[in-house]
Amino acid sequence: MVLSEREKAYFSECVAELLRSDLVRQMDAFVQHADVSCLDHCISVAYTSLWLSSRLGISVDRRSMIRGALLHDFFLYDWHEKNGRKGLHGFTHPRTALENAQRQFILNDLEKNIILRHMWPLTPIPPKYRESFIVSFSDKFCSVVETLRLCGPGRTAAGK
Repeated sequence: MVLSEREKAYFSECVAELLRSDLVRQMDAFVQHADVSCLDHCISVAYTSLWLSSRLGISVDRRSMIRGALLHDFFLYDWHEKNGRKGLHGFTHPRTALENAQRQFILNDLEKNIILRHMWPLTPIPPKYRESFIVSFSDKFCSVVETLRLCGPGRTAAGK
C-alpha cells in the first residue's frame, strides 16, 4: 500500500497535531500486536484507511477519518495485563480511548464515532458513518497482518 506524495503530505498534516502530544506518543510504549506498538498500529490503521478510501473512490471526510483512526486505541495501558481493569479489553477500550481523546483534543462527532465504534461487530452498536466502517475494517486488517507477522519485523501493515 503506497500513498501518493500528495496523500502522504496530507496524511502528515492531519496527524501532526496529535503526534505532538506526549500522551499520544506514550502509545509507543505499549505493545499492540506481536512486535508492533499501539502507536504504530494506530498510524497503520489511519494510513490504511486513507489508502483504502482513496483507491476505492469512497467520498469521506479524510481529516476526521485519519484523526479518529490515529486515536482509536488511545487507551494508554498494557492490554495484555489485567491490572484491576473491569471488563474485557475488547469491549471496554473504545470508551476508554474516547474519554482519553476527549480530555486531550477537541473532537467532532465523526471522530468520536470512529473511536467508539471501531470494534464492531464485537461490540453490538454499528458505526454511524462510512468513515467509521472504513476504520473498523482497516483495524481488523492491520490487526491480522500484525498478529500473523505478515509484514516483517517491526513493520506494520502500512509498510512503516
